[in-house]
Amino acid sequence: MGLNALIQEFIALIASLLAVVFVLTLHEYAHALVATLCGDPTPKWNKRLSMNPFRHFDLIGLISFTLVGFGWAKPVPINPNNFKKYRLGLGLTASAGIIVNLLTALIIYPIYCVCYFYFPVSLATIRLFLCDFTFNIFVYSLCFAIFNLLPLFPLDGFRIVDALDRKRGGVYRFLRDYGQWILLGLIAESFLCSLFVRLEVPIMHYFDILGWLSYVAVNYIGFPIQALWGLIPW
Repeated sequence: MGLNALIQEFIALIASLLAVVFVLTLHEYAHALVATLCGDPTPKWNKRLSMNPFRHFDLIGLISFTLVGFGWAKPVPINPNNFKKYRLGLGLTASAGIIVNLLTALIIYPIYCVCYFYFPVSLATIRLFLCDFTFNIFVYSLCFAIFNLLPLFPLDGFRIVDALDRKRGGVYRFLRDYGQWILLGLIAESFLCSLFVRLEVPIMHYFDILGWLSYVAVNYIGFPIQALWGLIPW
């Protein structure tokens, strides 16, 4: 591998890591902000009402995001009993991160287009970084939003179920008690499939469950965003 290729790989890695930091931080800040606006001071007391990424990181979740494109941050602590309206506050807080991720994807895509079409080619290194950084934010925002819709504890999807399910039946208890283990199993399965693909066993690509989820996020959820901004004659 030549020097230029190594530089490009390094730039791509840095852009990817910074995009993960941005997406995770914004997601968790949205939870903290909405919970606070709904009447719960718990996030503020725990110093989570902050755009400081170090207050939100979960090491394993960050590593997972880097390896397979899916991961998590430390859940924002809340006390639903402080909400002015219990179920409404719980539902809004749970969905806040997902909504912000989708809005981020909507806003960042035209910025990527500007970088791609108008940034001076003579500044190739900076252009490469900006294009990689903005496009990764677009992709990761979509993937993180869809990933968090899974109704598995401790993801946002489970919190939404928690807000809507008043019976707390067997399905709810199963998702609460075993959701984290299922989640870790999905991440391990995705990592192994990716590893086998790199070892030239391409058929394993079809068994990558989270890989299919990522494909749906970018190509189906992301398609309207790309089509919308594609109406502009860049």
